[in-house]
Amino acid sequence: MCPSDYENDELIFIDEDELVEHVEETIEGAWHVLVVDDDEEIHSVTRLALSDLILNGRKLAFHHAYSGAQALNYLKEYGSSIAIILLDVVMETDDAGLQVAKKLRDELKLDEPRIILRTGQPGYAPEENVIKEYDINDYKTKTELTRSKLVTTIISSIRSYQQILTINQSRKGLQKVIRSSANLQEEQSVSGFCTGVLAQISAILNRPVSGLVASRAASVFDLDDDGLYVLGATESFSEASGKPLNVLQKPAISSLIDQSLRDKSHTFASEHCVFFMGRSGYDASIFVELDSPLDTTQEQLLEVFLSSVSVGYENVNLFHQLRNAAFRDWLTKLPNRTQFIKMLDGVHWNSSNRAIDIVALIDVSHFSDINDGLGQEAGNHLLIAVAERLVQWFGAEAQISRIGADVFGVIGNSETLSVERINDVFLSPFKAGDHTLPINVYIGLCHLLEKNSGLNILKQTNIALNRAKKSLTNNYEFYAPEMEEKTTWRLDMIRRLRGDFADRKLEVWYQPQVDLLTEKVVGVEALLRWPTGDGQYISPAVFVPLAEYSGLIIDIGAWVLEEACGKLRELDNLGVGDIRLSVNISMPQFRDSKFLDLVLSTIKQFEIPKGRLELEITESIVMDEPQIVVEALRELKDNGVQVAIDDFGTGFSSMSYLQQLPLDRLKVDRAFVNEIELGHSAFIAETIITLGQKLGLKTIAEGVEKREQASYMLNIGCDEAQGFLYAKPMPYNELVAFLKQ
Repeated sequence: MCPSDYENDELIFIDEDELVEHVEETIEGAWHVLVVDDDEEIHSVTRLALSDLILNGRKLAFHHAYSGAQALNYLKEYGSSIAIILLDVVMETDDAGLQVAKKLRDELKLDEPRIILRTGQPGYAPEENVIKEYDINDYKTKTELTRSKLVTTIISSIRSYQQILTINQSRKGLQKVIRSSANLQEEQSVSGFCTGVLAQISAILNRPVSGLVASRAASVFDLDDDGLYVLGATESFSEASGKPLNVLQKPAISSLIDQSLRDKSHTFASEHCVFFMGRSGYDASIFVELDSPLDTTQEQLLEVFLSSVSVGYENVNLFHQLRNAAFRDWLTKLPNRTQFIKMLDGVHWNSSNRAIDIVALIDVSHFSDINDGLGQEAGNHLLIAVAERLVQWFGAEAQISRIGADVFGVIGNSETLSVERINDVFLSPFKAGDHTLPINVYIGLCHLLEKNSGLNILKQTNIALNRAKKSLTNNYEFYAPEMEEKTTWRLDMIRRLRGDFADRKLEVWYQPQVDLLTEKVVGVEALLRWPTGDGQYISPAVFVPLAEYSGLIIDIGAWVLEEACGKLRELDNLGVGDIRLSVNISMPQFRDSKFLDLVLSTIKQFEIPKGRLELEITESIVMDEPQIVVEALRELKDNGVQVAIDDFGTGFSSMSYLQQLPLDRLKVDRAFVNEIELGHSAFIAETIITLGQKLGLKTIAEGVEKREQASYMLNIGCDEAQGFLYAKPMPYNELVAFLKQ
């Protein structure tokens, strides 16, 4: 039985193997004394001699054992509550008492109970040796222990017990402080850390506590608010966690915490205490309710604990700031792209009745113009205004993020995030500093139809946004799987093209160009071919736009130019005619700052005579930057390079610029040649030929496949032609053989 369970002090006789206990009436805070002796009379005499003794306001409560074995069994269960052991040396064996003392310290690890050895046969255990070898307070013969001497010994032993108990409590308390501090260092959430502090205070005090941790909002939540916010709380205050302290409507607590934060001090009272926790400007106060006052040791332990924990509180706030930097947009205070993906990952998938079923990306149209024209500060003000309005419209029903410079992401319900409602947000202008700016947006939307990763959802929604930007009719687009399939195909083709180009698998073929009157070969057009490895070829109409889109066309175009000029040089060395070489130039090539130098250095490298290299450009290149194009072409013309307009008539040419261009040739597109039929006129083809003649330019017809087409073009004054009627595109070796014929 536990010492507190004793209800009477009757002398009970039990079997030898059982524990015989003298049970004292329950006394609050009694000193528990275990009497161990095989003589029943000694038990009675001891109890009678000490029954009226009161020390520090506390009486003695007696417990009894009649052998060393019984004593050890009792101490195994209740030893931590025993203050003094009155221990007989000789019982079932000559050294039974000494064995109890030894096992008490060595095996049971109980160093607090004080031992008073008593013996009726002192010769069995010499006093000097016992005192040296065993942790005991006194060793007396039973005849020596008169009542007065017994009382004196008990008093001195109680004092020793108190001192050792205080030391051990302090040591254990410090161990708890160290363990608690170490545990809290691992906590990375401010709320979790503060809740953990309260739990560790409870552990140090060895009793449950009710309390909360509060701080000023500006120091943790990055708010322009000097009010007190609850960072963590026990269950009794949980409704205020993460909210302003005043939601508790307990002004006394608010006043105590406010005072603690201002004075940076602790407050101890009988019913509560307030601890200040702070370091490097990161301050918080801890309010704890008490059911009884703290003693001096507990106060000191908690002060040590809070001093150590303040370092952890600083660290967790620094981590909080780092986390904000990692997951929160610094300008708008909204979650950033990384957090947006985490939010998408956290969507709960349920096929029916889902509150969240759509994602929208909103892109501010021409935002860079605002930055360039009004300054970056105005741009920042505009982004903040857009963020605030989105929160105002959708904040209660959706999750909003800023995921790019001028792109916002919204997650919510399709009824709330309809295209109409999103567009309504931007109907009225935005205040951006001193400016009032109307803006337009593009919207990409993606329905959440099946389980998917956040990163993949963002990718799909972005695909829809890019499609919306290209739309000529709407400012929005919904994601459809075929969009991604097309994007995936395009990326795969670009990857394959890049790899095959690096492995020198691309080929340059040549299509002869003939004089319509003599049908003599006067030139060849270099054409890029991409073999698939199985005898097939990928159409230039497919891969050339991909090469232009990826920027790979610049490197490929440079290689084609050098390869073709090298072969032209070889043809001259073979003596196979004095022919012209035409090479197509794309818009990205022409925009490249190194383009002119490349052409001129290639001419010099292969010693290409003047007039033998012709560059074919499209009308779109001319209209991109007309004045720059005119100047560049004039420089090329001065170095003996001829210039042809390819696919003339398919674009929207400006006649004024056409007159300024240093051109040599107009190419009539195959679409106009195909219009030629027996008995019918080809009006556009005739117009182009006439225009060329008026401008003093040569003309060449593309795609001539029939004899009547060739005759018609010759009759209306066209100079040259190329097409299947004369020759198909062919590899260089076949071209050599063709020319030799």
